[in-house]
Formats: sequence, structure tokens, C-alpha cells
Amino acid sequence: MKAGIAALIFAYVLSQFYRAFLAVLTGVLGRDIGATPDDLAAASGLWFLTFAVMQIPVGWALDTIGPRKTAPALLMIGALGAVVFAMATTVLHIKLAMVLIGIGCSAVLMAGYFIFAKIYAPAVFATLAGVMIGIGSLGNLLSAAPTAWAVEAFGWRATLMGLAALTAATAVVMFALIRDPAREVDAPKDGSVLTLLRMPALWLIFPLMFVNYAAAAGIRGLWIGPYFDDLHGALPAFIGTAGLVMGLAMVAGTFLYAPADRIFGTRKWVIIIGNSIGVLCLAFLAINPVPQVWTAVILLAVIGMAGSGFPVITAHARSFFPSHLTGRGVTLLNLFGIGGVGIFQMLTGRIYDSFGAQGAYPVIFGLFAVTITIGLVSYAFSDDRTD
Repeated sequence: MKAGIAALIFAYVLSQFYRAFLAVLTGVLGRDIGATPDDLAAASGLWFLTFAVMQIPVGWALDTIGPRKTAPALLMIGALGAVVFAMATTVLHIKLAMVLIGIGCSAVLMAGYFIFAKIYAPAVFATLAGVMIGIGSLGNLLSAAPTAWAVEAFGWRATLMGLAALTAATAVVMFALIRDPAREVDAPKDGSVLTLLRMPALWLIFPLMFVNYAAAAGIRGLWIGPYFDDLHGALPAFIGTAGLVMGLAMVAGTFLYAPADRIFGTRKWVIIIGNSIGVLCLAFLAINPVPQVWTAVILLAVIGMAGSGFPVITAHARSFFPSHLTGRGVTLLNLFGIGGVGIFQMLTGRIYDSFGAQGAYPVIFGLFAVTITIGLVSYAFSDDRTD
């Protein structure tokens, strides 16, 4: 099983890459096929929304078919999406490719979470989930400077073809190595996503889950490049460095959050304090969107770190799930988390289009600050659980 988990983690590296790599392709896609920042915001949003919509069937598949068949089969569709991207000649092709890649990546993290929930003690779920995200977030780093270097050396089409081959090979390895957890002999057969949606305790968690990751993923995956280009006149090399710093901060954040619930004896207040720090940084940038350039890098890094509490929120919600609905439970949480990112990607793209390069960023940062604050107010009334 450890080899299977390792394969899933590597697949999650690819998933993290695909959700963020558009940020460094903005210039070249604009020159080659006429893609605008608004176009790429929509394409990125489609990746996240497709990923989110897939969580319902993925949850059913994990509970009934198991992760061994579910995750590799879908990842093969992601490999096809990378091929479509590499051959794209219009913005429509890019959007179609991102939909296929979103389908492909949709089961990887949840397959890992499913296995953790089934074979390890509940008290270590947040730690294991955080470690998987932390290691997987290396893909976020690879989507910055290393991708820029590869595109410069080989071209973006050859780079994407190489990624397609790597994605397909990873799917094959996953199928060979993953083992489905043993089924519970006396597990109830009743229940569905509707059973979970009827649980009042989860509705205090859903609003924060919807907005928690949106700022970190949206800025790192899409807006960090245009922001430093539009407001600071930064060169591509500096933009790649800034993206790398924010990506490293997000990796560090997942490792800091992962054991925090066991160290401090609370999940709720770890999340509230961490997200509140992120809100303060977002509010600062909304009021003063053009600070000294390295101050901006540091603030965005803190926002990325603060927004990396996804596994702890998932662990908190998982403590309310019936065991036989584990797959559907973790994917329902992921639907809210990733769906929120997709909606905010599209919304912020419209904001950019409406307010222009100079006026959009205070609105975008302010929107993230306000919505995370609303999510925190709801979350503050939730029942704190550490299993």
C-alpha cells in the first residue's frame, strides 16, 4: 500500500502543476494564439469547476469501485487533455484541454484521503493529508520557474506533450501499485451525499471551505504573473521567482498546519488564527496594492501559507462523517473547496476585464479578504473536534 500511496502523491504533484501552470504561460499563449488574461482566467476556472463537479461521481466511485480503478482511469483522461493543450490553436482548445485535465486530476487527492481514512487512525488523518498536500505542492513549484525554463528551451507545445506522456505513465504505475482498502463487512448500505448535506454541523464548515483556498490558489495559479507585470513592471524572471516563493510558502504552510491540531489540541482555532492572518495581508494589499516589490512578494507568500489549511478543515469535517460515506464525504468537502476556487477564478477574470489592469487588483484582494472573513464568522460557531 505504501508504494500505491507514493504513486498517488506523485500524481498529486501533477495535479498541483496543472492547476497553476497557466500563470507562466500568459505571455506565450497571448502571442501564439491570442489568449488574454480574461481568457486564461476562464480556462483556469473551468479546470477548477470541472474538478469540483467531478467530486460527486468520484466519491461514489471510491466508496463502490475503490481507488485502484478510479484514480488511474480518470488520470488517463487528463493525459489526453494535455495532448489537446499541446495541439491548441485557439482559446476554445485551451478551455477544452483544461476541462479534460480537470477530470483527470479529480480523483487523485481524494483517493489518498480515502485510503488514509480507511486504514489509519482518525487522529493522524490531518497530518497524513497535510503531508500529501505538502509533497504534492512541489507541482505548484514546478509550474513556476522550471516551467518557464522548459518553455524557453523546448517551446510550450513540446513541454505539454512531455507532460502528457508523464501523466499517462503515472496512471499506469498507479493501477499497478494501488491496493483497495478492505471493505467493512457490516457497513451500512444506506446513505448518500444527501445524508451528509442534511447534517447541520457541516453547514458551519462549508462556507469557509468554499473560500479558504480561493485566494491562495487563485493568486498563485493565475494572478501573480499579471499582478507583478501590470503594477510593478516586473520582468518574467522576477515573476517566476515570486511564484516560486509563494509556492514554497504554500508547501511550508501545509507542513505547519498538518500536525498543529495535535500540538495545540484544536482544529478550529488553528484554522481561525491562520486564516485571519491571511485576511490581514489581503486587506493591506486591497488598500495599498503597490507596496515595495519585495514587500508584495512577502505578503503574497503569507497569504499562500495562511490559505494552506485545507487538510485540517477536511479532517475537522471528516470527524462528522459516517464511516461508510467516507469517500462521498471527503469529495463533498473537496467540491466546496475546489468549486470555490473555480468560481472566484471566473469572477476575478471579469473584475480584471471590467476594472482594467490598474484598477482590478484592489477589488480582487478586497473580495478575497471579505469573503474569507464571512467564512470565518460561520466557522467560529462550529463544534471543535480532534477525534
